[in-house]
Order: sequence, then structure tokens, then C-alpha cells
Amino acid sequence: MVQRRTSTAVLAVLASALAFTAAAPANAVDESVSVNFSVTNGTPTYRASGWIYGMTENASGPADHFYRDVKFRYMRAGGAQLDSPGGWVSGKYDRRWNSTRAQLLRTRSLGGEFVLLVHDLWGADGYPISRFPGDNGDWTDYDAFLTRLINDVRATGAPVQWDLWNEPNITAFWNRSQSQYFELWRRTYQRVRAAFPGQPIVGPSCACTPSTGGWWPQYLDFVRANNVVPDIISWHSLPGDPVSNVAVANQTLDSRGIPHPRPYQINEYGAGDEQNPGDGAWYVARLERAGADGLRANWASAGNLHNDLGNLLVRDSAGQHQPKGEWWVYRFYASQTGQIVASTPSQAYDPFATKANGVAKVLVGGGGTAGNVAVSLQRLDTTSGIVQNNQVRVLVQRIPYNNGGAVQGPVTVQNSVVTLNGNATTVNVPHNNINDTYTITLLPPTANGFQTVAAAQHSQQCLDNTNLSDADGNPQQQFPCEGGDQQLWNFTPVSGAYTVVNQQSGKCLDVSGASTADGAAVTQNTCSANSTSQQFTLRKVTYSGNDPHDYQLVARHSGKCVDVNGISTAARAPIIQWTCKSADQGNELNQTWRLWSSFG
Repeated sequence: MVQRRTSTAVLAVLASALAFTAAAPANAVDESVSVNFSVTNGTPTYRASGWIYGMTENASGPADHFYRDVKFRYMRAGGAQLDSPGGWVSGKYDRRWNSTRAQLLRTRSLGGEFVLLVHDLWGADGYPISRFPGDNGDWTDYDAFLTRLINDVRATGAPVQWDLWNEPNITAFWNRSQSQYFELWRRTYQRVRAAFPGQPIVGPSCACTPSTGGWWPQYLDFVRANNVVPDIISWHSLPGDPVSNVAVANQTLDSRGIPHPRPYQINEYGAGDEQNPGDGAWYVARLERAGADGLRANWASAGNLHNDLGNLLVRDSAGQHQPKGEWWVYRFYASQTGQIVASTPSQAYDPFATKANGVAKVLVGGGGTAGNVAVSLQRLDTTSGIVQNNQVRVLVQRIPYNNGGAVQGPVTVQNSVVTLNGNATTVNVPHNNINDTYTITLLPPTANGFQTVAAAQHSQQCLDNTNLSDADGNPQQQFPCEGGDQQLWNFTPVSGAYTVVNQQSGKCLDVSGASTADGAAVTQNTCSANSTSQQFTLRKVTYSGNDPHDYQLVARHSGKCVDVNGISTAARAPIIQWTCKSADQGNELNQTWRLWSSFG
């Protein structure tokens, strides 16, 4: 647990309840965490993969893969910031509802649950409004609002989670008495429960964490006494520690006879200065350890609230979405399948680890400090298909923050075969930048290929399977790097070269018709073991300012290079083969591909 995320008052309450309590130093520190692969804790459900807003107003963007690739689970929305003032209280309900409806239906189509924000549809989104429900004891207008909203939700045919009022303990969202809020809660709960007996009610979604005194226990006392306890208990952790939050929540529910475990939802986590790969990975690990679902906070304003997937994406000059480093954290998290395995955190770091057949993965969470992290990997003999002749392959990758800019992909810092000692090994992670994070992937020692994006260095765009086609002969293109499977390539060694297989289509990069001519199209085709037009050697590129991950891709059959036609910097420019330029002059950048996940 990191002290800057948890108050000392909470620590005093939890000293005996938590596995560890300590303050993280502000400067460099060396720490140790461990993973025990012999102890399993169920299968991943991706508790942390939820967001507040982040879809365009009409729900058309961002592209589907940005959600599906991270196993998106929750969207929380209600039309906030559309018109100012907006919503029912300002006579502008329709725009907010139309946006909410669109985002609800798209969320469901993507396999997610939708958390409906009633307060935003009313108009209490932080903008000063003229009235609140129940002013002067009059609930007539609010009852009419609820009737309209209930009918509108019913007409969608889609279930929602009803978040009855956001942050009712602060004046930005509830500028009235606590007693008036309690009456709002009671009335709304009863109306929603009668209309939708099977749809969960969420609350209190306070701008607070569970505590033994003050607003939180007063709320619990009221809902217990009036038989209006929410189905999902929720709060915000900005900042905070989900593990300590849940311990206090359990304590305060137990003392009131409120049954649990019931679902806990930390439906805003990650303060503005915690939205980076290091802190994001830490929250993922802590939410998993706590057994609480989480929705990442969104600090955007104006049009940006309804875009950019809660600040996980940025847009280039053409408006094309590209992932930030923290999006890659969630992508790695989504790739962790099989079984969750036991781990032990340190003062500032917490790992989330899984094992599946032929692979084991560790997300190393930790922000707010820097230093070397020793990750002890124990009982690797209980993994499946990874250990061979007492050896494993260890792949360590860094997910950079890049000052909040676009990140083309994780960067490999180690890819080596190690010999185990007592079925264990220790991987030392050089966490030099507090905002970065690291991942560890364990593979069989014979798995000496790699998966990577390939970014053309003249344009900073990625080798892309055009239009996500599965067809043989589909021409390849460059396109802004957006991290989807259509831009991920699996390099597999073959006789001193590599086959290059697209993750989305499963087809091999190929020179059309096995041509040896300059300008021949680079396409994809069904992989053929004996086709040298599908085999590429990697030629290191060295020039002033180059990166160790820079290569030319040379077609074995022709000796020519994979090239962006005409040195174009335009999106969708075609990929061809062309006579290789000198690899040491710096004038071959349209033939220079940065393979971030290769081991340079």
C-alpha cells in the first residue's frame, strides 16, 4: 500500500486487517515482490477494465478494437457536459438521453455492462443549476423525470445498472442537505426496484472511501433502516487503495448486519496525476487483490469527455485515435488468461500474475517511486509447457508513459533463456521512470520468436493489414499506429529468416506473385512453409539517432526491402518491395521499421 493513496486514519483502523502497510519513499528504492505459481485464485474477470464516458456523443467512436482488445467490461455515462446547462432541469433532456441511449446500446454490443448516471440526465453535472429534486418538499417534477427515464430505459430493451446519484456528499453534484438526499435515494430506489426488479442499483458513489465515521456510516445506517440497501456498494478512490477500501467496507457492513460479500464497485479510480502506466498497473493489481470492480476516472472536459476512451487515447492531426501507454497496460492485462496465481506485494509495487498452457504473465504494478524491482518467480514446475530442461524464456517489456503522448507499443528490454534454481528464478526489473511500468512473459525456451508492431521511421505509421481483411492477396498499407491486432505481427524464425504473420488475419506477409521486381506489392497470403517470398531477414539499421530496434525487412527470394511507396507520409500509402537503400546513411527511413518488441 502506498501512503499517498491512503490516509493515516484509515491505516490506523486497518493495521491488523491488511497484509502489509508501509509508506513509499519519494525517491529511488529497491523492492521485492513474489509470485507463487503453485497457488491459484480463480480465472481472470478483468475487474479493472471499466471507464467513465469516453465514447463520442453518438457512440460511433473510438473504434471497436480499442474496447475489445482490452476486454472492456463497463461504461458509466449519462450525457454529462452536453449543453451547459443541460439535462431535464434545463429543459434539454433529449440530447443527453439520446447520447446515453447510443452509448448504452454500443456498450452492450461490445459485451460491456452500462452504468446509468441519473444525476447527469437530471443536469447535476457540476454546472450551477436552479433546482434539485425535492426542493421545498416538492417531488412532482422529479417524479415526472423518473417516469420519463424509466420509460426510456424500458424502450431500449437493454439492462442497465442504476447509479442513482453521483457524489452526493459534495456540493458540486448535490448542493442540498443530506436528509434531502436520503429522501431522494429512498424514492428513486423504490421506483427503480418496482420498474426493474432484476436490474442492479448502485450507490452511494460518493466522493469518499469507506470510513468508520462521518458521511459513509450515516448513509449505511439510513439504507439499512429503510430497506433500500444497494445491490452494488460503490465509492470513489481518488486517490486511494482498493485493498484498504474493501477492508473498511467489510468492517462497516458487518457492524450493521448488511450481508456481504456483495459486489463492490470503485466506479472512479485513478486521480489525474495517477493516469499513467505505472499507477494504472498498480490499480489493476490492487483491484484484483481487493476483489472489487473498477471504472477508471475521466478528467476530460468539454467535447473530450465524450471521446478518447477516458484519456487512454490521443488523436493525431487528422483526428485518428492512437493509444497512450496506459492503454497498453490494459491490453496486456486482457491477454492474461488461464488462472490467477498468488503473489505478494511490496511497499510500492504489486504484481498481477496468471498462468495458462505454454505461457505465464506478470503485470508489475507500481507508481510513485522508482528503483529496481526484484520479481521472485516461484514454483515454475507447476506451470504447463513452459519449463523445458530446467529452463524458461524470460521476456521483459517496458510500457512507456511518453509524457502522455501516443505509444506505438511495449519495448523489449530482456529476451533471454534462464536456468532455474529450485524451480524458481528472480527477474530484476529496472523501474527507472516512476510513470512507466513493466511486464514479464514466461515462455518455453524454444519460443524464440516475438510479436511486435512495425513502425515506418519516415512517417511514424505502422505496417497495417488493410481494412482488417482475411483475404489472400490483400495489399498491406501504412496507417497511424493504433495497437489493434491488424498491426501486430508475429515473427517466427525459419532457417535464418522470419515468417511475419498478422495477428488479426493469421496470414503471412508476402511479396505478390513472388515477384523480384521493384514496386511489387507486399500482400498477405496463406502461410506456406516453403515460400521464400514469405520469408524476411532482419538487417540492422545504423545511422545517427537510430534506435536499436530499427531494421530493414529483406525478402529472402528477391533480396529487396519492404518499403513505403514513394516515401509517402500519407495514411493508407501502399507497401511495396524496392531495392534496399544503404542501411547506414539515414536516407532509408521509408524502409526502416522500428520493431519495438524485438530485442535490439
